[in-house]
Amino acid sequence: MWTNRNVWIILTGELIAGLGLWMGIIGNLEFMQEKVPSDFMKSVILAIGLLAGIAVGPLAGRITDQKRKKTVMIYAGLGRMVSVIFMFIALYMDSVIWLVAFVISIQMAAAFYFPALQAAIPLIVGGKNLLRMNGVHMNVATVARILGTSLAGILLVVMSLFMLYLSSFIAYFLLFIFTLFLKIDEPIEQKNTNKQKSKGSFKDVLPVIKGLPIVLMTLILTLIPLLFLGGFNLMVIKISEIHDDQMIKGIIYAAEGISFMLGAFAVKKISDRWSPYSIMFFFSLIVGFAQISLFLVEMKIVAVAAFAIVGFSLGCFFPTAATIFQTRMPKEYHGRFFSFRNMLERVMFQVVLLGTGFFLDLVGLQIMVVIFGMISVGLSGFFYFRFKRQSIQEDNKNTVSL
Repeated sequence: MWTNRNVWIILTGELIAGLGLWMGIIGNLEFMQEKVPSDFMKSVILAIGLLAGIAVGPLAGRITDQKRKKTVMIYAGLGRMVSVIFMFIALYMDSVIWLVAFVISIQMAAAFYFPALQAAIPLIVGGKNLLRMNGVHMNVATVARILGTSLAGILLVVMSLFMLYLSSFIAYFLLFIFTLFLKIDEPIEQKNTNKQKSKGSFKDVLPVIKGLPIVLMTLILTLIPLLFLGGFNLMVIKISEIHDDQMIKGIIYAAEGISFMLGAFAVKKISDRWSPYSIMFFFSLIVGFAQISLFLVEMKIVAVAAFAIVGFSLGCFFPTAATIFQTRMPKEYHGRFFSFRNMLERVMFQVVLLGTGFFLDLVGLQIMVVIFGMISVGLSGFFYFRFKRQSIQEDNKNTVSL
């Protein structure tokens, strides 16, 4: 895998782009803090961008299946660069409207880029190296998040918002250059098949998902971690308030990020002993139990340990899920499928975020984590026993046919 030039291009490009992404996010928060006094309006602005990404999801999926993955990634990269230009205008004109244009355009570009990237990875790395590639790719994204937020915080002290966004623009430009050097082999037969099958509706992918029970089950299981991730920042803020300690936020973020990277490295070894489905079910259960353990959040060590356990579990969970999707879903549907998945996760993320805020006000953190944790454990257990029952039924059918 490491001798593949495309692997290094993708990983290096993603690290640079991740830095640009998080510098832009921190810049947005700083700009809104200065120009948008209402917290509700801040959330509305961010939600508008999210809805824009969801709206173009079906189109992004069809185009990804019809066109070369590299072509889609190149144009999406250009879209990111254009979006940052909108932010330059916002700074020059001191305008929130142009900030909204930036948020919408950057989310639309992401709606095209990430499904194309997910569809391209199995074309670059196949077989036993696919799981490792997914794990390393997610680790790069985690490193970019940690470095990007830290770097942005430092840059804001020594330079203006304009220079911060200029750094973000340079990062996206470098990603664009890296993408130009990608060489992805897409078989002619596959491209012709894609053009025929992609002429239908975006909804054509739904029957395919229903016809592949393990894909459907994995898709549902990936929503379980969102019960934790959707309210991640709100929970961290609440924990710092409970302990009256701002430093604990940094400790929790670091513990979760480092543990995630360890999990993404360890999952390759774990996969040598466990099936992908065992990994999925086990670590989704662990996430649920870790949520419940936050009932003892008044103990700092328990709070930090819970987030570290979740980080390690997700580091094993997400690369495994990505590998199942990439190998079990027919390649001619990859673009539409990953667009559908991104849309589903974005909607779920928003629902959980709003639900977390509601429950924190209504019953408090300790009761909320027990409720969410029980839902996670219940769903994991339900789908595990359903999967085992289906496996037994298939074995019986095979025995009868023999």
